Amino acid sequence: MVEFTTWDILRNLLLAARWTVLLSLIAFVGGGLVGAALLIARVARLPAAERLVGAYVQLFQGTPLLMQLFLAYFGLALLGIQTHAWVAAGLALTLYTSAFLTEIWRGCVMAIPRGQWEASGSLALSSGEQMRHVILPQALRIAVPPTVGFLVQVIKGTALASVVGFVELTRAGNMISNVTYAPFTVFAGVALIYFMLCYPISLYAKMLERKLHAARR
Repeated sequence: MVEFTTWDILRNLLLAARWTVLLSLIAFVGGGLVGAALLIARVARLPAAERLVGAYVQLFQGTPLLMQLFLAYFGLALLGIQTHAWVAAGLALTLYTSAFLTEIWRGCVMAIPRGQWEASGSLALSSGEQMRHVILPQALRIAVPPTVGFLVQVIKGTALASVVGFVELTRAGNMISNVTYAPFTVFAGVALIYFMLCYPISLYAKMLERKLHAARR
């Protein structure tokens, strides 16, 4: 019987953590791009666009991410697309992330004082110029802390990608546990790596929030 040291377990978990980080980045960047497009459509004050984006947000916020992963995985197969765990996990997490980022950013835009909207409107700026030159620069400062903080939720959400066969940190931990028969050691290592990934981001988000509050005073 092969003996596995604690270092062997940790080394293999760290190798698997690469895919957790990569999937998180894909979901966060992709979700940010989709979320920005949805935000523009929502604040354009077109009733149809606002209702559609609102329904989109409610759909992805109101259903479990686990179900979204299953639907993406099996839905691609129904469309005749060769199902791959990378594609299904990336698609589901991107759509999930975009729904939350859209709502976060919309709240930041709406947090801009009404006086700023009225003042920019009095300068005869078009709606696009008003958003680009006056509203969005201010909303961006407000949006940075909650956006960075939401990355923690994205990283933890990647653990569910294991249900469609994506070998990230959690699935790797389960596979290693089945081989080593040391579940406590393995999953303690999994938890430690998640903590090492998420805790610095949480601290950074809090630091940004403190700077924002200090700048407002």
